Amino acid sequence: MKIAVVGSGISGLSAAWLLHDKHQVTLYEAAGYLGGHTNTVDVSLDGKTHPVDTGFLVHNDLTYPNLIELFRILGVETHATEMSFSVSQPELGIEWAGSSLGTLFAQRRNLLRLRFWRMLQEIVVFNSRSHRLLAWSERQRVTLGNLLDEHGYSAAFRQGYLLPMAAAIWSSSPEEILGFPAATFLRFCINHRLLQIEGRPEWRSIVGGGREYVRRMAASLDVRLNHPVDRVMRRSGGVELSSLGETNSYDAVILATHAPRSLAMLQDADDREQELLASVRYQPNLAVLHTDRRFLPQRQSLWSAWNYLSPGKANGPVCVTYLLNRLQRLPFETPLMVTLNPPPGMLPEGEIARFDYQHPVFDQRAIDAQARLPSIQGHNRTWYCGAWCGYGFHEDGLKSALRVIGDFGVEAPWPVQL
Repeated sequence: MKIAVVGSGISGLSAAWLLHDKHQVTLYEAAGYLGGHTNTVDVSLDGKTHPVDTGFLVHNDLTYPNLIELFRILGVETHATEMSFSVSQPELGIEWAGSSLGTLFAQRRNLLRLRFWRMLQEIVVFNSRSHRLLAWSERQRVTLGNLLDEHGYSAAFRQGYLLPMAAAIWSSSPEEILGFPAATFLRFCINHRLLQIEGRPEWRSIVGGGREYVRRMAASLDVRLNHPVDRVMRRSGGVELSSLGETNSYDAVILATHAPRSLAMLQDADDREQELLASVRYQPNLAVLHTDRRFLPQRQSLWSAWNYLSPGKANGPVCVTYLLNRLQRLPFETPLMVTLNPPPGMLPEGEIARFDYQHPVFDQRAIDAQARLPSIQGHNRTWYCGAWCGYGFHEDGLKSALRVIGDFGVEAPWPVQL
């Protein structure tokens, strides 16, 4: 078959790579590079130049089984990294990190703060009750905010721990996180062993940056960079794609773009497609690559791989700084960071580059849309994949592609786990 794949993030790139041996595949990408959130750039700092990841940063050995198999087949080398986490709440004068007792109480005043002790107590209670809370949430179909209200969790626990952690993971504001289905949140945390001390997965990063896997996959593909698709028109005998004023015909199309973008391309979307694709919203996030230490905790002993800075208000965008020296094997002595959504009036000094990313918001409408997705797969010769089909991460994007390729008579060259 002659197949068009639109979008070259992990989902579209994987679909095209897995299909190209048995089918004639063309991969369309609106940007000037392949990879979507896998965006590796060369940084010159301290007299050295080295590749640095700015979007996709880490994966683990527990919840990314298909990605690990893909990397093995591609010959992509990885190295162990860390997932330490710090929280700074300037409005309360509080900062801490969870690496050890020493980092919990590096700010000695925390020893005397009842608010801080209450937060720690409720962390223990919440973690120990997580499986019971999951079962309750599945029965009640409540949001995370509803769960926290119903079970009486304090503002200290919410603002000092749970919302910072969740906001950093999903790149969403604390207010958006409160609207997440509680069952979805708890299932993710339990599966990733985030709510326990022992048995946590080993996190890894790619040697040379994520572009190493992108290069290997793209080498055998027919790729159209800088080719935004304006229109997708389904006909009785095939599908027509319009890009840069040129129209090409295919037997089928796989839309591996954000759900609203997929809907915008479809010229004849029916009611089911309209309703489903419009149900998934996205949160825009500005990512700034820089060397400004103000975005890290004041105490250097608290510097972590992920560093959350309170926005000061619930509806403010998430501000989290990834300390890349901790996450990647970089030759730089100068701290190098990516900060999502620097607060207004606090633009980073030493800015190297900036990027506009978007991340899905997993409210109940989005989760319900995921459940209905199989009902439109293949309808009018059109298939859909993307990280939005799961929890929003690389493994989810790859899984969505693995589900699609079966309809084209193709299997992955490894034992798939879905």
